[in-house]
Parts: sequence; C-alpha cells; structure tokens
Amino acid sequence: MSHPCPLASSPSTAVHSQDLPSYAAPSLPLSPARHQLSVPAATTVVPPPSSSQSAAVDNSGPADVPSPQLLAAPDSAGSSTDVGSTAASPPLVHRHMTTRAMNNIHKPIQRLNLHAQKQPSSDFEPTTVAQALKDPNWRRAMFEECDALVRNGTWELVPLDSSSNVVGCKWIFRIKRKSDGSIDRFKARLVAKGFNQRPGVDYFETFSPVIKPTTVRLVLSIAISHDWCLRQLDINNAFLQGRLTETVFMAQPPGFIDSDHPTHVCKLKKAIYGLKQAPRAWYHELRQFLLATGFKNSYADTSLFVLNTGGTILYLLIYVDDIILTGNNSAHVDRFVVTLAQRFSLKDLGPLSYFLGVEVLPHKHGALLSQRRYIQDLLTRTNMANANPVQTPLPTSPPITLHSGTLLSDPTTYRMVVGSLQYLSLTRPDISFAVNKLSQYMHQPTSDHWDLVKRLLRYLCGTLDDGIVIHRNSQVSLHAFSDADWAGNKDDFSSTSAYIVYLGKNPISWSSKKQNTIARSSTEAEYRSVAATAAELNWVCFLLTDLGLKVSTAPVIYCDNVGATQLCSNPIFHSRMKHVAIDFHFIRDQVQSGSLRVAHVSSKDQLADALTKPLSRPIFQSLKAKIGLSSRGLS
Repeated sequence: MSHPCPLASSPSTAVHSQDLPSYAAPSLPLSPARHQLSVPAATTVVPPPSSSQSAAVDNSGPADVPSPQLLAAPDSAGSSTDVGSTAASPPLVHRHMTTRAMNNIHKPIQRLNLHAQKQPSSDFEPTTVAQALKDPNWRRAMFEECDALVRNGTWELVPLDSSSNVVGCKWIFRIKRKSDGSIDRFKARLVAKGFNQRPGVDYFETFSPVIKPTTVRLVLSIAISHDWCLRQLDINNAFLQGRLTETVFMAQPPGFIDSDHPTHVCKLKKAIYGLKQAPRAWYHELRQFLLATGFKNSYADTSLFVLNTGGTILYLLIYVDDIILTGNNSAHVDRFVVTLAQRFSLKDLGPLSYFLGVEVLPHKHGALLSQRRYIQDLLTRTNMANANPVQTPLPTSPPITLHSGTLLSDPTTYRMVVGSLQYLSLTRPDISFAVNKLSQYMHQPTSDHWDLVKRLLRYLCGTLDDGIVIHRNSQVSLHAFSDADWAGNKDDFSSTSAYIVYLGKNPISWSSKKQNTIARSSTEAEYRSVAATAAELNWVCFLLTDLGLKVSTAPVIYCDNVGATQLCSNPIFHSRMKHVAIDFHFIRDQVQSGSLRVAHVSSKDQLADALTKPLSRPIFQSLKAKIGLSSRGLS
C-alpha cells in the first residue's frame, strides 16, 4: 500500500503550514474502491522509530518526547541507590525536558509539509507531479480534473490481464491566459499515452474534422454585417464525453493510486485525452446531440451546423471543444446555450473576443481580426521583440534560391518559426507569399533563408496591430482576384498562383501556392491560377447554400492577363494549351453556363499580386491597404 500524500481532504482546502504533518487520504474516490493520493518519488518520508528507541513519535504530529529516566535519589529509607554512587555524591535535581510540542509550538517538517518548501512562481508550469503538488493552484487543478473524470464515469478498475495492452498516462500542466495575457486559470489534464495503442486493436478510425478558417471568416462576415450577437462557448473536458467502441485499458493516474487495488488498471468506458480516437469520439457525440436538437450538418464544412426553422437562424462552428454560436435572435441563442449546458458541462465566455489565438476587436467599420498577442509571443521566443522594423516582408533582390548561403547545423529553430508564421497568415494575407516561399526550404534551410525569416519578423515587429477588417452592412456578393508569377522560382522555374476571395468588402479566403507543373507561358500560368480560384469560389457558393444564403449575381474572377481571360470563354490557343489537363478546363464550362464570370483588371489594381512575389515598398503598401488590412490604432 502506497503512502498517501499530505493533501487536504477536498480540492478547495489548502494545507497550511501550521497543519500537523500527518497524511490524510483525499475524500475524492476515483472508483467504487478507495483511492489515496500516493507520495511522489521526490517526497521523502521519515521512517518510524524502532522499538528499541526510547522516544515514541505519534503519527498525528510532533510527539511529546518523554524525558529519559533520571537516576532515582535515595528515598527516606535509603533503599535505592545507583551503582557506583557514593555517600559523598550530591543529590540529583529533577529537570523536566521542555519541547516545542509541550509549549504548543508546531514547526512544520519540510520533508513532509509541502507548503514549508519554496513556492514556485505563478507563471511556472510544472513538468512532474512532485512539482505540481508544491503549489495549491496546481493541486486544486489536479483534484478538479479527477473530479470531472469521476463524475463522468470515465473508467472502472479491473484486475490486470497479462494478455491485454495497458496504455500509460501522465499529467500535463498548462496556464490558460486571457486575451490581455493575464492568467485565466491553471489547467491540469490527465493524458493517456496514445502512442502505446495498437492499430486495429485499441483503435481504428481517428480522423476528426475541425472548422475551416474560411468558414470562420465567412460566418463572422455574415453575423457582423447583420449585427447578430456572437457568443463563445468552451466545453469542459470535451474528450471525456465521447463513448468508446473499443476496449482500452489504462494505468492508474500517477499520484492517484487505489490503496486497496494498487495493481488494478482502468478499463476505459469513455474517451480520454491522448487516445488516438478521442477527437473522433467527441465529435460524433456532439454531432448526434446537435442533429437531435434540429441542427443540420453542412456538406461543405462538416464542423458547421445550421438551424433554420420558423424564421430562426442559428450557426454553430466547432473547433474541437471551442464553439462559436451566432444567430438572428439573441433570445434563441440564449435558450440554446441553456439547452447545450444541460447536456454538456460548458463555460459561457460571453461575446466573442478571443478565439483560437485571434482577437476580435471593435473597429469603426465593424470588427478587426488581429493576432497581436500571438506575434508578440513569437517575437519574444526568437529574441526579435526589439528589432528594427522594415516596410516589406521580403526584399525584391537578390532572388531567393535553394542553395544560397550555408546549411544550418540545426534547422529546428527555422522550422519552428516558419511553422508559427503559417498559423499567423490566418489573419495576415500580406505575409502569405513570404511564408509560402520560406516553407519551401524546410528540408534544408541555409543561413540566407534564416536571414529572410528574421527580416519577416522585423516586418511583423512594425505591424503588430495589423489585421483583417470585417465590414458591417456588406453585401452577399462574391468576387475574387487571381494572379500568377510565371516562372518566378529560379530553382525549377515553376510559377506561383495566388487568389483573394471577397464576400462584399470582406476578404474571406486567400492563398499563395507554388504550381505543381511548369507552365510554358504566362497565359498558361494565369489560366491555372484562375482555375484554382474558380474551385475555391464553387466551394464558397456551396457553403453559402448550406447557410441558407444565395448569391444574387454570378461570382466574378478578376485576372490581369488578357490571354487567360479570353481562354476562359473560348477554346483559343489550342496548339499552345492542348497539353493542359482536362480538369483545368472546367472553368470554361462554368463561364459558358453563367455560373461564373472572368473579367480583366489592370495590373496596378490586381490585389493578388502582393501574394505572388516580393514587391517594392510603394506598390506593396498600396495593395496592402486595398486588400482590407487595417491597424488597431485606426479602429
């Protein structure tokens, strides 16, 4: 039986320094059997004294150690004398030992009392159970997590079967912060070691969808344009809600070992964080509930659910356990939040302000989507917070090539920074080309490539407050800008395609991507880019249909290449275009059927040009303002 740890009997009760250093089992059961919090390996336990010792120690606290037997003085009859004593020996004086316990002074024993040790910083995220137990905030978080597991009926303790695969588990500690960077809460999460699972035995399907960034921007555009309320919800312990169809065994949580059954294992009845099938199980559980309450699942984006009955419209977007809810009637929104809370434990975070690292800020034209805090964290991690700003993401010369510079001895930092920049492009189309270009050198980055990364960070240092503006009173009309940089890649002469899709005035989708094949002419490169833009517009139209909205006029694609514009309407240039794959020619069918229109635009008004190549400062700044980027300072 393991020794229990000196914690309070409930998560909300702290152990104070004046408490006696006895061990008390927590009142929280992890199963029908009794569980005790086991002592971490780093905690030293004082062994009890042996029977030969004359001092007895009480388990409940510092004992009153009795005084040792003094040599008895001769009684009046002189019948008792010490061996070796003489008549000339002076009489012994009885002196009683005084202890701290006798004077009601209880000094904590540091080896047992965790609060007597130095408390870690409030910003400290422990990596072991022993470190977490030293802080009452983390200890409380561990109890809250275990309490949720128990109430949820996540597992039952069963004897260990030697033929079964047992998945390990560990504690993960994270500080959750608010949009302003202050501490929101301390989160302790028990995570299964899913890498120990065996495919085909412990799990089968693992895929789980998440909301697409374009869908988020599209729904925000619709809600802000119609002045709908936007609510943000967070499901507590979401992965614990999914039901498992497979039999999975897990070891008992570190620090929480059943004292009566220390060798038993947890047979999981529901999913837990870390299991490979946990996201899929949670999605299916939430999906079944939403369908039962009248929502319909979007075909264009399976993480979007729509309720449209009796004049009531509700849109619900899911990214794992984070939810955005909006609708045309705030009272219906409130009622559905109550309905959802009756089925799942959730936190109502109120009006949408911070979602997946994106701040939603008020703006004079509507709302501003900004990732300022994300940029600040990235600059701090790379020691670029005080760098001198520049006006463009990349220089116009010399050209960026694969083999320029010397190979980096350790490409880890390069890959980490570029990967972080990819997420930042969710609200910053102005860096899309730079991120796309730098991502092409992930396999063997050089010193020159790293210099370009630092230049991009310097650009972000001077544009911390920039973001996408979502205008109110925007029309439900689609148009897009499509462009290509023919043979711009000096390593293999491939081209770069780019597009920006607008719903009214609001940019909702953009892309900068290297073409897979080599174009033989600028017309071919532009034509391929227009085809990719048409595919994106078709998908957005499907999404609008699922939302119950219809576009009044056919979407328009603006292209600055005359040849590509004509090719979209007529089968001309056959000798120069017959090698183009048939799937690219679907755009011609779209145009001829009236579902799409391709129009010419001058190069100086081609907004997608900023996403195809490095530009000079005047041209870049002009296009940046036209794209729809604005600063928080202008809000």
